[in-house]
Amino acid sequence: MEQYIRYLRNERGLSDNSVSSYERDLNSCYSYCEENGIEHWEAVHRQHLATYMLRMKEKGLKAATISRRIVSVRAFFHHLLLSGVIARDPSIYLEAPKQEKRAPKVLSIDATSALLETPRTDSAAGKRDKAMLELLYATGVRVSEIVALNVEHLHLAFGYIACTGSGMKERIVPFGSHAGAALERYLAEGGRDALLTGREPDSALFLNHLGTRMTRQGFWKLIKKYAKEAHIQEEITPHTLRHSVAAHLLDGGADARTVQELLGHADIATTLKYTQSSKLRLKDVYQGAHPRA
Repeated sequence: MEQYIRYLRNERGLSDNSVSSYERDLNSCYSYCEENGIEHWEAVHRQHLATYMLRMKEKGLKAATISRRIVSVRAFFHHLLLSGVIARDPSIYLEAPKQEKRAPKVLSIDATSALLETPRTDSAAGKRDKAMLELLYATGVRVSEIVALNVEHLHLAFGYIACTGSGMKERIVPFGSHAGAALERYLAEGGRDALLTGREPDSALFLNHLGTRMTRQGFWKLIKKYAKEAHIQEEITPHTLRHSVAAHLLDGGADARTVQELLGHADIATTLKYTQSSKLRLKDVYQGAHPRA
């Protein structure tokens, strides 16, 4: 299992968050096998995995969590089969529970504006927070991607960042004037330099109070703090702003393929989940586009 985790990290090039997710899922399965006296992966049978899934349901785990664990287990056993560690794959007929399809939660445009206007820019930390929030909303990048940015990834004069996403795929993501202005204040008006004072230079674009790279967890604590200050009632999750960017762009008439490329979605179906257009707007689009409307 440890060899497989190294394979995911080094050969597949998965992000640290993805690797950690696989590791947690497989550790759960490993613990179940250990508790039931199963000492080798070859000894795992289909009924063992079916019982493992039933146990997860009994513990009250959500369907999405169970499905993710099943995906992790399937991928692991498929790897074992290809590597010759096992002669048959016990997970091949394992079925994931049906999930209730829900539209992604997004912030309204008014709530988003309130959130972005909350940081006070009279301090270095405030300039940083304003720049991060504006850039996050301008680009729709993942939180893990924004904290991974180095100074050299930002091309302020041209209005874009070079972002590395899942699978180590790099994409060029543009940003607008509001994000550009916030970034310029952070870099030119004593934001980043103040956070570095007295410490060794760090290549990270966004720094914490220690002068080192801002962490994903640290940034989400800040977002939740600002959401509370902005009196936002909607639930804030690690993907809320990313969801909101996709929904706002599609609602504003942006092409789905363009939004897909901007956000780095592998499948266009993922992008289309964020379509929030009303029936009235759909009718307007139809009447304007169809030759016999």
